[in-house]
Amino acid sequence: MSGGLLQVRVERKQLEAEDICSYELVSADGAPLPPFAAGAHIDVHLGAGAGLVRQYSLCNPPQERHRYVIGVLRDPASRGGSRAMHEEVRAGATLQISAPKNHFALAEAPYSLLLAGGIGVTPILAMAEALSAQGAAFEMHYCARSPGRTAFRDRIAAAPYAPQVHFHYDSGEPAQKLNLPALLAQLDRSARIYLCGPAGFIDHVKASAAAAGWPHDRLHLEYFGAPAADADAAAGDQPFEVQLASSGKVYAIAAGDTVLRVLSDAGVFIPASCEQGVCGTCLTRVLDGVPDHRDLYLDEAEQAANDQFTPCCSRSKTARLLLDL
Repeated sequence: MSGGLLQVRVERKQLEAEDICSYELVSADGAPLPPFAAGAHIDVHLGAGAGLVRQYSLCNPPQERHRYVIGVLRDPASRGGSRAMHEEVRAGATLQISAPKNHFALAEAPYSLLLAGGIGVTPILAMAEALSAQGAAFEMHYCARSPGRTAFRDRIAAAPYAPQVHFHYDSGEPAQKLNLPALLAQLDRSARIYLCGPAGFIDHVKASAAAAGWPHDRLHLEYFGAPAADADAAAGDQPFEVQLASSGKVYAIAAGDTVLRVLSDAGVFIPASCEQGVCGTCLTRVLDGVPDHRDLYLDEAEQAANDQFTPCCSRSKTARLLLDL
């Protein structure tokens, strides 16, 4: 381990579906890897000296200590991470990763409903493995564009929990598509729902759950990538200032810039990973001022408190924010 990072080797790279590759990572020195629980992710450091860090969920059985497995979608809108993984990272390569982190852990419940959208299947797959190993009651619904874009199909088909997994394809007949209202109507309110996928998928599930009166505290979610920035909202961005409580220094944030970028350029270190307001790594305390929250990490109550924000994407509704930095 160097500087808190783990050195791993890419033992195997495999095409799992159209534009999706899996990577099996093993410890470079042969030692067991740190344990993880279902829902965990790792930070993968890419591009020597470029400071490119991306998060990927672990999708192998959580009881394994000899390897980590991640799945990566090649995204045309990528900011460099997926392109680097697909084009530059090959079997035998050495990578630096963080120890596993988990903001999406399983909670005890008599029944669990797992909902995956596209590449969001990765943490959901680890959850299915964990629940199956525990003998827990669950079912999994996996939504994808088409069978050819559905990763890990062979692995799921060979798993002991295969009968509990249902596939739904955008390209298929209407009868096989996910009918969320019907599914939620027959589900006991003591169950917990776990969902991961792109923003559109998440929004659809959240809206369906709200319409069904589903208890908010029994809905657990993780976004897999943030939606594209709203062009109209971005066009209305105004410049503002941030002040650091420790030094009193003030920094101007232009309309087209971010707090994270300006402070990083000024030598002020803020831990960051996704840079999309998804992961919460850069979460920073706000001592004064009102943030303009644009993240997908904080819930509505946390955003309403206005005592923290994500400097990677959020802005300010007031002329200045005083930060606990």
